Amino acid sequence: MAPIGATSEPWRRSSADLLQALAVEADRGLDAEEAQRRLAVHGPNRLAEGKRRSPLRMFVDQFADFMILVLIAAGVVAGLVGDPQDTIAIVVIVVLNAVIGFVQEFRAERAMAALKLLAAPAARVRRDGSQCVLPAEDLVPGDIVVLEAGGVVPADLRLVESMQLKVDEAALTGESVAAEKITAPLDEPDLPIGDRRCMAYKGTVVTYGHGSGIVVASGMATEIGRIAGLLSETEQVRTPLQKRLAEFGQRLALVVIAVCAIIFAVGLLRGEPPVVMFLTAISLAVAAIPEALPAVVTVSLAIGARNMVRKNALIRHLPAVETLGSVTYICSDKTGTLTENRMRVAEFAVDGVTVRERPQSVPPLMLRALALNNDARLAGNGEALGDPTEVALYAAAADAGIDGAAAARESPRLAEIPFDSGRALMTTVHREPGGLIAYTKGAPERLLERCSRHWMSSGPVPIDRKGLAGVADAMAARGLRVLGFAFRDIDEQQASRPDDLESELCFIGFAGLIDPPRPEVEEAVRLCRSAGITPVMITGDHPATARAIALRLGIGENDGDVLTGRDVAATPEAELHKRVAAARVYARVAPEQKNRIVSALQRHGEFVAMTGDGVNDAPALKRADIGIAMGRIGTDVAREASDMVLLDDNFATIVAAVREGRRIFDNIRKFIRYAMTGNSAEVLTLFLAPFLFLPLPLLPIHILWINLVTDGLPGLALAVEPAERNVMMRPPRPPKESIFAGGMWQHMLWVGLLMAGVSLVAQAWAYHNGSAHWQSMVFTVLTLAQMGHVLAIRSERDSLFTLGLFSNTPLLGAVLLTFALQMAILYVPALQVVFKTAPLSVQELLICLALSSVVFASVEVEKWMYRRGWIYRGDNRVGKTA
Repeated sequence: MAPIGATSEPWRRSSADLLQALAVEADRGLDAEEAQRRLAVHGPNRLAEGKRRSPLRMFVDQFADFMILVLIAAGVVAGLVGDPQDTIAIVVIVVLNAVIGFVQEFRAERAMAALKLLAAPAARVRRDGSQCVLPAEDLVPGDIVVLEAGGVVPADLRLVESMQLKVDEAALTGESVAAEKITAPLDEPDLPIGDRRCMAYKGTVVTYGHGSGIVVASGMATEIGRIAGLLSETEQVRTPLQKRLAEFGQRLALVVIAVCAIIFAVGLLRGEPPVVMFLTAISLAVAAIPEALPAVVTVSLAIGARNMVRKNALIRHLPAVETLGSVTYICSDKTGTLTENRMRVAEFAVDGVTVRERPQSVPPLMLRALALNNDARLAGNGEALGDPTEVALYAAAADAGIDGAAAARESPRLAEIPFDSGRALMTTVHREPGGLIAYTKGAPERLLERCSRHWMSSGPVPIDRKGLAGVADAMAARGLRVLGFAFRDIDEQQASRPDDLESELCFIGFAGLIDPPRPEVEEAVRLCRSAGITPVMITGDHPATARAIALRLGIGENDGDVLTGRDVAATPEAELHKRVAAARVYARVAPEQKNRIVSALQRHGEFVAMTGDGVNDAPALKRADIGIAMGRIGTDVAREASDMVLLDDNFATIVAAVREGRRIFDNIRKFIRYAMTGNSAEVLTLFLAPFLFLPLPLLPIHILWINLVTDGLPGLALAVEPAERNVMMRPPRPPKESIFAGGMWQHMLWVGLLMAGVSLVAQAWAYHNGSAHWQSMVFTVLTLAQMGHVLAIRSERDSLFTLGLFSNTPLLGAVLLTFALQMAILYVPALQVVFKTAPLSVQELLICLALSSVVFASVEVEKWMYRRGWIYRGDNRVGKTA
């Protein structure tokens, strides 16, 4: 649908003309009622997605596996030539299995949809005369959108204001150089996108300056929407673990099918009924082939990611959950992540004196520089909004009696050079009664090199750069973040030449800001060290400030080097490779230098998590093994480049996410250990029985039932198992380590063999003693042995008696329910008919309980030996004792 009153070529019309056509005022924006009406007309501002599977399709897909279809077909044939009850029972169990698979998949889909909703982009908009932040999908034609560096353009805009605005349009044009934007119309028809300099398009990135624009197209009507319209299906990307498990499952399937073929052939040679043997072989293949493992991993990762949101860590890419446990280095910003991001000005150095307690005694020139060279703004409730540093400077001026809003009206801003990390400076030009004046603030060393004079109340004096640098160093050593301020009187011509504005400046003074460390970070740093993770601080602050904060948090050492951005830039790659191994604190680092630091650490074999919030941080976030963006102060670009977003910008949240990632991965291992051991036991029981001159130990219905009750609820309950006691007291997991490392494959083999052994012992005892219940005994021992096994493997090292039965109540409930169902199958007459069982005597039941308990006791002995380092010595999961 075409936007209200707009033309197909909005770049040809003036912004005033478009504002009138779209019935909106640039400074007020739309009112809420009109915006809702337009939203109903134009629809949400989002791109159409590919077709998603309906719940019905999701359920039907549970039957798409070839072996399942063969089993159903075989069951139907068996029903036609034999007992129809068998067919009904088999079909019911297969359907129940499908229901469990559907529930797992549906929960994963819902979890991922919830995460996607949380990660949805936002836009800063003028509505009802004030600025507000809205979900980008709520934008409508006529909305006035405010653009800032680091933001992603949320819709197609005709620019109304442009303050040195530059936009990276590579996503649409392929042009790598950011386009400079203007507001004047371009009266040329059929202009290519790259030449429409008064337009900003959805999905492009603001790299410099700020401005505003009026929405002229939204959703699928945008330029990027037209491209998206060419796409139909959304591709589902699998995690590395899912891919490895899928490949493993395919290889294992071939082995299982071969074993099932042998069982089928041997059964026929022994004179077993062909239909029964065929159903047995197919049932065993269905039960033993781990086709559900990738799906279980999806469920565990998706639900784990949803749980992480409650801990303020939003996972954007699912593989990040499984790789969090491999992190060896966390490279963190200081401000807001290690500190509280509650800046306040604690000290001034101006006019040759230091002012700490009475800001009213600070010279007015310094206070006006604080208030005017500032992008903080007042909200409707009178609270200052903006960057925390800017807000702190604004508040300091207000405390000394300078009203920033009044000062801005008296001395309106005419031009500016926005802050960027390369210059580390920001300059604004204002008209004052005496003429034009430029105020500049920034890093002391960058500012001092551009100053030629030093303002004193008695008059300007020649600048002593070395002495002033010493003052800044002393402030920084006290843990203060130091900013320098300067000014210059200029004429109209100089105001239009950026190079003139930041040269021959007159230095005014320093402001020292304090940002106290977060109280929980010191403990988080200690946890990092115990977990084999090296915390590193990377900041743009002064080296002395960085060292002081790092020492207070336990990150740096007293004699440790502080590498500066200049050191990083001047150090050759080979040398940097060595220096990063010892460095724990980096100061005055530009965002682009983070990339080199990450690369150097990765060449050491480290697995690096890196935080960032700005536009220029995006390459480092992509380069890092796990990129972490700030949720509160981060730019859209940083968030798009990241794997994880910190909703509270807190370092302790990263450590909590690593802990949760380790727990999730541990629980996936436990499920695989449990499922594969049980599957191997079922295969070995049927495979070995003929060689021990025993009849067929299990019927097809028994195999399918064991698969249903053991892989169902108990397996799912393992996903909520609490973290191991030593989860943060062991080294990180090597990222390329096999999921079966640490003695897991040996465990699956010997415990599977043990389960099969005790089951066959029960069969042999009953069979040779003339009991007609031998098949029911095998069935019961194999089921209950797996329940004992799942309780024993709740921890890879700690005894169940240390953990306590009630520390995972869902699992305990699942085990008790499975036991009750098994007893019902044995003793309820109606179920005896369906499952071909017989009621066991007290002696037989006690023998089943005793034999199945052997598995639990043996695994407890294995863990006891593991804790003492007698077995699986190469496994780093042994860790330290709690």
